[in-house]
Amino acid sequence: MSPASLERNPRILVIDDTRPIHDSLRQILHAGSLGDEALAATETALFSAPPAAVKRPSFLVDSAYQGREGLELVRRAVERGQPYALAFVDIRMPPGWDGVETTEKIWAADPALQIVLCTAYADYSWEDLASRLGESDRFVLLKKPFEAIEVLQLASALTEKWRLAQEAKGQLARLEALVDQRTAELRETNHRLESEITERQQLIVELQDTLAKVKTLTGLLPICASCKKIRDDQGYWKQVETYVAEHSDAKFSHGLCPDCVRKLYPGLLDQAQSPAPVASGTA
Repeated sequence: MSPASLERNPRILVIDDTRPIHDSLRQILHAGSLGDEALAATETALFSAPPAAVKRPSFLVDSAYQGREGLELVRRAVERGQPYALAFVDIRMPPGWDGVETTEKIWAADPALQIVLCTAYADYSWEDLASRLGESDRFVLLKKPFEAIEVLQLASALTEKWRLAQEAKGQLARLEALVDQRTAELRETNHRLESEITERQQLIVELQDTLAKVKTLTGLLPICASCKKIRDDQGYWKQVETYVAEHSDAKFSHGLCPDCVRKLYPGLLDQAQSPAPVASGTA
């Protein structure tokens, strides 16, 4: 099952040293504002018919009047986990940073932020911007004076682009986490199999060793007919007890058989087996 889509981020930052620019952008980017009327008039002129009723997107707009102030707002937004999706940045903002330097510093704080550079002058060529900002798809140029429809189209397209980029980033992170999890599981399984193989190999060695000992005991044993010692594989003669103990787990308990008792202790066995005398009673 695919994860839910990331919600739209309506947060936009305007960085411009001219207050009327902030007012104009707010009117355009707020649903139900004068921007809607301008867009409706444009659509009527283009298509010669009243436009269909379409719900205009609405955005949350914050303002900064210098680059440093804008950078601080971007940093705070990132720290809160509520980053901006888009920033409209003026190229000329004396006496502080210009729009290009502001963009460079903002991207250091939030590389995902989409930028619209606004200018009424030919301060920078495209080549100049590319050399400063790189051949990036994260910024576009907007010439002043701008039309309401241009602003609304850029806001809609670039905030959606931001959303899709974040969604793709999240999916990639989930895939990487899944790969790491599967890799860890495979590594654990492999380690377990290696341990089982080692244990089985050790068991085989022990069984082979035990089998070799059993075969030795069940084979032809060279035994002395007189002293009953057994000759081992190295040619040494050993007592039966010693040889058997070295080649099996058998243990010996020593005692005397009846014949040896009679031979070593004459009369002892007969005495032990004879009935005890019965004592006679007294009157």
